[in-house]
Amino acid sequence: MMMLRVLLTAILLLALPAAAFAENGDDVIAAPVLRGSVTVADEVVRIGDLIDNAGTAAQIAVYRAPDLGTTGSLPTAQVLSVLRAHQVIGVDTRDIKAVSITRLARTLESKYIELQVARALEHRNGLGDAANLSLSFDRDLQDIRLDASNSGAMQPATVRFESRSGRFDVTLEIANDDVSARTQLRFTGRAIETVEAAVLTRDIERNEVLKSSDIVVERRAKAGVGNDPATRDRAVGMQSRRQIRAGQALRVADLAKPDLVQRDQNVTLIFESAGIYLTIRGKALEGGTEGDVVNVLNLQSKRTVSGVVIGRGQVSVSVATPQLSANTEATQTLGASETTAPVSVAADNSRSPVPSKAE
Repeated sequence: MMMLRVLLTAILLLALPAAAFAENGDDVIAAPVLRGSVTVADEVVRIGDLIDNAGTAAQIAVYRAPDLGTTGSLPTAQVLSVLRAHQVIGVDTRDIKAVSITRLARTLESKYIELQVARALEHRNGLGDAANLSLSFDRDLQDIRLDASNSGAMQPATVRFESRSGRFDVTLEIANDDVSARTQLRFTGRAIETVEAAVLTRDIERNEVLKSSDIVVERRAKAGVGNDPATRDRAVGMQSRRQIRAGQALRVADLAKPDLVQRDQNVTLIFESAGIYLTIRGKALEGGTEGDVVNVLNLQSKRTVSGVVIGRGQVSVSVATPQLSANTEATQTLGASETTAPVSVAADNSRSPVPSKAE
């Protein structure tokens, strides 16, 4: 009899929740479900991160989160054991073998940091554009991972630069979700302004014409090159004014247009005037480039003439064209009018015969 009463009581207890759930569907408590992949922004992993439908246990911290920007893995059996310790049972694992946990982070790459420091130093105490600054840091610059809450732009907070030593001290700050706090990053080192320069690949002699293979483009310190660095396009085809060693950067002052006429070179003298084009052999008494005035010995007349270099081995000599003066033109006009007078007289004498010539 006692056994029968126990069984009836058990049946009633099991039936009551079912009846209650049937009356009000909102009171149904869903079973917890395990997540296969988890992302967290905090330093700890909570039960609510690991499972859905965690209920009041959701905010309980159970694991330390991985390092910023990294991913860790937990076996499912270990996760279930930890959940049971906090009275979370009946978890649907969905046949997941391990749970992947990723710590969110904001990664600042070293190139990005270097660019921001260069921009902070731009035009400070005589420095040029950020793109032309070469930076060396006191500590090896590596990628930096920050908490994901650091979502603001990177801005310079303090900037110091000493032009004599080239030393800089820059502090950058980043605003985050917490308005009251800002993350600050300090960087120190040296800054050098550079320029693109044409650099020789071999030794060059004086008056030698540069070829494309003789030059490479490199970035050099502006202080070492000066204010007139030569570009590759400008240097190729030009003539060196002096002897220059390989590895040296070229300056505009080192270059000149190539001589089209060399001293003691046989050249062609060109005399050109209205309707006349004459060429004569000559010998250059001095060298010159295009547009230069040089002295040339006329090999035919043995006289020295001056001309303008117009091409390789060619010198143009101008011939003066005689100009008529105003008096000469007046005289010619008067002479022409005088010659017409006898014609007019002859026409008038046609009326009275002219005596015949004596024989």
